[in-house]
Amino acid sequence: MSKILTATEAGDRTTTPDWHGRYALYLAMTDLVVLLWVVFGVQIAWFGADASDVKFGATTAPLIVNYTVVSVIIIIGWMAVLHTYSTRDSRVLGTGSEEYKNVATASLHLFAFVALGAYIFQVDVARGYILIALPLGVFALLLWRWLWRQWLAVQRRRGRYSSQVLLVGSATTAAHIATELRDRSEAGYRVVGACIPDGLAGTRLGGTAVSVLGDLDAIHAVLERTGADTVVITSSDELPPARIRELSWSLEPGRQHLVVAPSLTDIGGPRIHTRPVSGLPLIHVETPRYEGRKLLAKRAFDIVAASIIMVLLAPVLAGIALAVRVSTPGPVLFRQNRVGINGRHFSMLKFRSMVIDAEVRLDALQSKSRVEGNAVMFKMKNDPRVTPIGRFLRRFSLDELPQLMNVFLGTMSLVGPRPPLEREVNEYENHVHRRFLVKPGITGLWQVSGRSNLSWEDTVRLDLYYVENWSTIGDVVILWRTAKAVVGRDGAY
Repeated sequence: MSKILTATEAGDRTTTPDWHGRYALYLAMTDLVVLLWVVFGVQIAWFGADASDVKFGATTAPLIVNYTVVSVIIIIGWMAVLHTYSTRDSRVLGTGSEEYKNVATASLHLFAFVALGAYIFQVDVARGYILIALPLGVFALLLWRWLWRQWLAVQRRRGRYSSQVLLVGSATTAAHIATELRDRSEAGYRVVGACIPDGLAGTRLGGTAVSVLGDLDAIHAVLERTGADTVVITSSDELPPARIRELSWSLEPGRQHLVVAPSLTDIGGPRIHTRPVSGLPLIHVETPRYEGRKLLAKRAFDIVAASIIMVLLAPVLAGIALAVRVSTPGPVLFRQNRVGINGRHFSMLKFRSMVIDAEVRLDALQSKSRVEGNAVMFKMKNDPRVTPIGRFLRRFSLDELPQLMNVFLGTMSLVGPRPPLEREVNEYENHVHRRFLVKPGITGLWQVSGRSNLSWEDTVRLDLYYVENWSTIGDVVILWRTAKAVVGRDGAY
């Protein structure tokens, strides 16, 4: 057996003991304060400082209860359903939409119970009191959960409030998972080491800073020495089913967890369903579909949103057009042939941000060394072809606004893969053409994940992930992240 590193040798494990319970307590305290403020605030706003009474029962001698008692009951019930629906469970905290969905579902079910109870027991409760408290309470809860999540993400980037992960599997798959978890620190998985076949303690996983702490026979000893609470099986070729089962049985219940990473990458959660069959946890992956209601909903969303944005930004659009027109010679709009859905060509609109002979000068710039862009897409941080007003427009992505007209006309979508040039398409590998199954977008995952700083491989991966997993909710999230990316200006030039 190879030597096993001690916890000190494995590196600094900055952790927060029992962070799950502590963080859940923070959320519970905040939930209680929010509900007290919302429910009693609505009561005072609706009935005034002197709370009214509510009648229980329609008999000649109904039970009379003050609305303050009703508010207390609603708050207690609300806190109970938030706990019952696992809104503070460690598995949903910090990343993904499950936490928000659970909060909304629990709240809706509570008020369904209230409405049913009021009908059965003939409680004369004010409808306005209920109809205001429900949406206001859900909004306030979700807002504070979002604020807590921002705080948690900062803590996790510092190595705190995270599960301490031991990777187990082949060197290649362990290195891949280590890289993915490192790039997504907000997910809350901090890798403390790896056990791989014939692992030599003291070495590193290829291309990472993760230490190899031993071989596959050293898993339990490494768990004990490092204090890791999560074992991630990165590949099962080295571990037969019987051995994985024995490993799961040997973990300490409630403190240590087993996670199996399947060989499925870039597939969104809604498409994955686990269905146990005769003791086999079969994973079903739905084939993405680009038709029917989803396609109609996406088009309707594009038309409505693009129309609203164009109306709201009409003065801004007029001001930019005037600035471009008077600052440099040439047209206000720049039209460029791009490749869209199903490989069809279309004319993409932008505010002109370069000199009028920019395309002629491109060949001379191609040979110059630069760190921006990638092997397929040309990008240059201090591109000499960009005009002064164009540099400002590009910094805040204002030059892209005329593409709202492309969206309205149906050649583009608000969210989608980046619209490529014909010369870029000529360099595509076969699998990259899958991005033409949907319309190109003004923004997309590439826009909110690094923009011009991305490698070509990352750009392709993000575009194909979007194509495989797009949804209306996902589009809304990307639009929100786009606004934050534009303000941050990272990768925009």
